[in-house]
Amino acid sequence: MGQTSTKIKPITLRKPRPNVVEAANLKPLSWLAHGFSTRHGGVSKAYGGDSLNLGITEEDARENTQQNRRIFLRAINAIKGRDTWPLVTAKQIHSAVIHHITEVPEHPLTGDGLLTNLAEVVISVRTADCLPVLLADKKTKAVGAFHAGWRGTLARIVEKGVGEMQAKFGSKPKDIVAAIGPGIKRCCYEVSEEFRDNFGAQFEYANELFDEVFDSNALHIKYPLLFLNQRAPGHGAPATKLHLDLFEANRRQLVDAGVPGKNIWISDLCTGCRTDLLFSHRVEFGKTGRMMAAIGIRK
Repeated sequence: MGQTSTKIKPITLRKPRPNVVEAANLKPLSWLAHGFSTRHGGVSKAYGGDSLNLGITEEDARENTQQNRRIFLRAINAIKGRDTWPLVTAKQIHSAVIHHITEVPEHPLTGDGLLTNLAEVVISVRTADCLPVLLADKKTKAVGAFHAGWRGTLARIVEKGVGEMQAKFGSKPKDIVAAIGPGIKRCCYEVSEEFRDNFGAQFEYANELFDEVFDSNALHIKYPLLFLNQRAPGHGAPATKLHLDLFEANRRQLVDAGVPGKNIWISDLCTGCRTDLLFSHRVEFGKTGRMMAAIGIRK
């Protein structure tokens, strides 16, 4: 299994002061700037005040987002002089489309993966339940950032990303370190039976990705008299809900692509459980901010 630990790094800045999650296996790489943002330490008022919203959303002003992005880049020390490094983002469409960044793009990109070996450029993805995955090749000093929701996971975006790093930079999977940042974990990610069918058609280990979780609320609705007279509900179907483990799905993809399990770090933070610290699209019914996972190369 991969490493599982999370450290919240307090950043010494003038207010606002964001907290940044760092991956234990990326932090020792001195040539690397990286971080996973949290929800606090920004200038936005839309999501509870002082929010570090890093996405363009209906509830927040664009100028707030731009200021928050500068705050975040300074927090991960992606700065040159008084300026922050250029930030490359893409319009995310829950795909397996990956862009190789050879220069800072003049026009907006569309896709869910970015690769580069350019120095002093930050590539990034935005999330609010989906998994952010960062890759770094210790030998060639190339990096990748991927947005892996259930659709991207089903399309094998992370596995494809390792292959693209091999093709573009000559990376060897054994030299790649991977970090899976905060996202919605198995405990909070309830899905329909259709997901089991879709994942079963793609992955031989699909059954290992799902749990049937007892749902007392569903039982109460189905058998209301049970809670009045404590009589057995008979032999009806159990009141369970299907839950999906996106973290394990993406870990398995990395291993299948040749990345050693010991090279994979996994955050223990769940967006569904920790809305005090993180944004969650599902728990907050779609009206929430976006976090950012970012990675860049120092000269």
